[in-house]
Amino acid sequence: MTVGIVTDSTAALPEEVRAAWDIAVVPLMITVDGRTVADGEIDTAEILAAKTHSSSGPPPGAFVQAIADQDQGDGVVVITVTSTLSITHQSAVLASKSAAGPVAVVDSRTAAGGQGLVTVAAARAARAGATLDEVVARAEAVAKQVKLVGALANLDQLIRSGRVPGLAGRAGNLIGLRPMFDIHDAVIRRLRPALSDEAAHQRLLNLWRRTRPTDGDAQLHLVSLHAEVPERAVELLEDVTAEVQPADSFISQFGQAMMINSGTGVRGLAWYWD
Repeated sequence: MTVGIVTDSTAALPEEVRAAWDIAVVPLMITVDGRTVADGEIDTAEILAAKTHSSSGPPPGAFVQAIADQDQGDGVVVITVTSTLSITHQSAVLASKSAAGPVAVVDSRTAAGGQGLVTVAAARAARAGATLDEVVARAEAVAKQVKLVGALANLDQLIRSGRVPGLAGRAGNLIGLRPMFDIHDAVIRRLRPALSDEAAHQRLLNLWRRTRPTDGDAQLHLVSLHAEVPERAVELLEDVTAEVQPADSFISQFGQAMMINSGTGVRGLAWYWD
């Protein structure tokens, strides 16, 4: 028996990664023109074309079922998107209180590919025979290390959400601004915008390069992430692997709940050194 692992769909784990590490994924909920569906249930184009759309955390009952399915007798660890972005963590905590066996809920302190890396690290520890407490400790350690940087394709979603005034946003689009952000240790920051796709690409690589440790034995764990632009993720991954061969890496597409806030065209990197 091993510790079971559960996460939510914000982690955007590819199916092959879920299957390889036996990770259960609980979908966030999306409301599209008054109709509520699970993340991934309908086409992304339909969601983004809707007059109104929003996302919300999974109900506690969805976590209860996933926890029960993953409990093999040694307990379950649930890894959630950072609590600064969603009530998903709170929902998982509520669910854990009604579980039959021991359950620990870990705030990944990140999202998307960063959350995916924390979840895989926990699953790897569980596969190696770690106890519940040891899996939690490993997940929390990686959560403090992992970094995520990204670039939006344009200002459209920021205009739509009201976070950027319409006139300023349209002007930014005209000159090709690519808003950039990072998430690290539960803090989300806006970075200086890039002036083109190529500039955004190089900025992402440089932000990653700056974290490279002087210790040549450190291993890189990496996710190249995107929102409906897989070719951008492939390019980023190829450029990183031309310099360093990661201990493990994969390409991840944003979940639909994330794309509601970011729009399509996002590209980015999530990583930690071990």
